[in-house]
Amino acid sequence: MKCVRIEAYGGPEVMVLADIPVPAPGPGEVLVQVSHAGMNFMDIHTRQGKYRQSRTYPVRLPCTLGIEGAGRVVATGQEVAGFAPGDRVAWCIAWGSFAEYACVPARLLARVPDRLGLDMAAASMFHGCTAHYLAYDVARLAPGMSCLVHGASGGIGQILVQMARRLGVRVFATTSSAARAGRIRALGADQVLDYDGGRFADAVRDATGGHGVDVVFDAVGRETLRDSFRATRKRGLVVNFGSVSGPLDDLDPIELGEAGSLFLTRPRLADHMESQPVVQSRADAVFASLLDGSLDIVIAARHSFDTLAEGLERLEHRRSTGKPLLVVQPEAG
Repeated sequence: MKCVRIEAYGGPEVMVLADIPVPAPGPGEVLVQVSHAGMNFMDIHTRQGKYRQSRTYPVRLPCTLGIEGAGRVVATGQEVAGFAPGDRVAWCIAWGSFAEYACVPARLLARVPDRLGLDMAAASMFHGCTAHYLAYDVARLAPGMSCLVHGASGGIGQILVQMARRLGVRVFATTSSAARAGRIRALGADQVLDYDGGRFADAVRDATGGHGVDVVFDAVGRETLRDSFRATRKRGLVVNFGSVSGPLDDLDPIELGEAGSLFLTRPRLADHMESQPVVQSRADAVFASLLDGSLDIVIAARHSFDTLAEGLERLEHRRSTGKPLLVVQPEAG
């Protein structure tokens, strides 16, 4: 089968289009014929070696790239119940979707409703489940609350804005592109701000009568995190779920006290996808919102194996629109 693999960490040049045998599912695994695979920053981070010592995401060399996909079940391994050949399924945070077939732990699979295309299932699993656990489990958003979403034009940011508005939350959002501000407003953000060297915090304070927001969702990291503290109310919550601009490696916990006895958390999706019923419930919530029209996800581009490297290069250099990118298998059309 065709697949995109790495045998060393590095730049785009380490990705190799290989032909390897179709894997056999082990105990607790399901073999899926991949229809579509999502392209994400985690694929780039994997290639760069950022997970080489991770216990949460224990991916090691050599590996097939791709952490998100959808397709049909071909075979099941021992100790697998509830899935059978022909089932339409989707998954995320299981490596190997940049391939014609992938072995996926059954506990990470979600069934896809017949009315939802497998392309949209693949495009929504990682971003959708991430936004869902951040909004519902970590922040516990509720009517009357307020939040700030950084990187709101990104895939997760756009979904967070929509989920927060649906929950009756006042939403502030930042984006680095004025051209994308209209899209964020259309999704429901009450106010869209430029980062402006950290002055977004002053704008949020002014708009909230000096109090700040209840929750900040910050995936930017070093360039915004300290100003995110300034934008947060006393005893508020700052959720740092990414470090696009790099890690903040000189943070003294006393800063949280000085900023108003803040709570700071650095969660990961894997710890909120601990069982197949949890995975299914998150996926069901995302899929249902897509089907009833309350969640809008637009696929930016579709790539074959031949153009996959180009798609990842655009994503890595921030030239994507924030919309999901897909790898489409030739037979899937």
